[in-house]
Amino acid sequence: MVARSLTIAGSDSGGGAGIQADLKTFTALGVYGTSALTAITAQNTLAVQGIHPMPAEFVAQQLESVLSDIGTDSAKTGMLFNTEIIQTVASAIRKHNIVNLVIDPVMISTSGSRLLAPDAIESLKKDLLPLAMILTPNIPEAELLASSSTPITSVADMRRVATELYAMGSKHVLIKGGHLPFDEQVGGAIDQSCTTAVKFVVDVFYDGADFHEFRREFIDTKNTHGTGCTLSSAIAAGLAKNMTVMAAVQTALEYVNRAISSSFSIGKGHGPLNHFFSPSYTSSTHSFVQYLKDSCPTQYHVYTRHPFVEQIANGTLSKASFQHFIRQDYIFLVHYARAYSLAGFKEHDSMEAITNAASIVMHIGEEMKLHIKFCESWGISHDELQETREAHATVAYTRYVLEKGLSGDRLDLRVALLPCLIGYGEIGMRLFHDPKTVRDGNPYWPWIQNYASDSFQDAVRQGCDYIESLAIELAGSESRRRKLCSVFRQATELEIQFWQMGLDQLD
Repeated sequence: MVARSLTIAGSDSGGGAGIQADLKTFTALGVYGTSALTAITAQNTLAVQGIHPMPAEFVAQQLESVLSDIGTDSAKTGMLFNTEIIQTVASAIRKHNIVNLVIDPVMISTSGSRLLAPDAIESLKKDLLPLAMILTPNIPEAELLASSSTPITSVADMRRVATELYAMGSKHVLIKGGHLPFDEQVGGAIDQSCTTAVKFVVDVFYDGADFHEFRREFIDTKNTHGTGCTLSSAIAAGLAKNMTVMAAVQTALEYVNRAISSSFSIGKGHGPLNHFFSPSYTSSTHSFVQYLKDSCPTQYHVYTRHPFVEQIANGTLSKASFQHFIRQDYIFLVHYARAYSLAGFKEHDSMEAITNAASIVMHIGEEMKLHIKFCESWGISHDELQETREAHATVAYTRYVLEKGLSGDRLDLRVALLPCLIGYGEIGMRLFHDPKTVRDGNPYWPWIQNYASDSFQDAVRQGCDYIESLAIELAGSESRRRKLCSVFRQATELEIQFWQMGLDQLD
């Protein structure tokens, strides 16, 4: 039977938040969605212009219609607007014994409009929170719900408030940190207007016994309308599929992060997320890949946001730099094929894995043919490519990868190859969807399109899937994982040097 999830929330006439965001999320994640409207809004990307709450009796009628016939495996609440609706919802939750309840305590919209009557906060805390499987406030909402008047300015504060909110009855609490970006050491909040510092976001999860912190790079975009709705409905979707609460949260955070990364600009204000970016990627949580990235966030940020990349995006990279880069990339592809040939040799007990490695080599061969034609379009002949002298950065990077393959096992080699695969995939998707990327007249736009293509993104997904399976088999101990993090970090630093080699036309 298909998993079912119910959203109890307001509508968004602009389509970015509320039940519109919830139902899109349910659909993207393979869950049958139902809804009970608590309010109709007139809103767009700029602001909420009007709110028309549903009578509590009609909310009750919607809930009874859905739950008495279709039923549900989980539910989430969004905007509840007033005390009467909150009490009505709580009554239905108890009557139908809905255990997997996600409460997103919607109080203020992204544009600053109040979405919950001030006198309804106490009812939310008293009548609904004790029924919740998980509560998902952002920092302003957590401050409003908590009894303490001390503002949240650190991860320690987030932990403190999480314990206060847990005491109100919810079985789990997730405080979302998107409103409070930190510096590299997560030692203190930084000004969001700062454009030079590397910013990170920390979400704090608490189950009454242990804390878990989810750390990720802050995505600098105005397209965040409906983020809270999307996250809570993604968690509800996971719970409907019988995931543990932790697994549902992890999968939902990954889904939202990628939906923000691939968002698009609609309207003049805060645009929506891209709910349908490629939901199949989140069918499993790529925790080991994320673990590797989290082990060197600064290096990974510099790699994926390198000046070479940013100049590709705005079309200002010099022709000479790009020509130097693609000539070295030709040499890199040769060694890339050697590395995957070695990967096939390392697969000693799986014909399927050997065949897969061989198919990758064949794909690189086809890519090489396209690369030669691409270079010719930039005025570089095949003979000139073959006569190109290998730059020091190319030697350092390719030989490091091959050495890891020779001295290590299958996982060592795949981890050394990983930054290239996932980095180019992320760069391609980010630049392709970023409204600031220059398209018209940008000679590098085809390069961006190539790495944002479905075929390349499928290759990224398949590569991540394989590394996850290898990690289960070969990355058991903490010391082993630390060594693999060191391999990933070194390969990432060599990627940075490869960009710099192209930018500065270094030999």
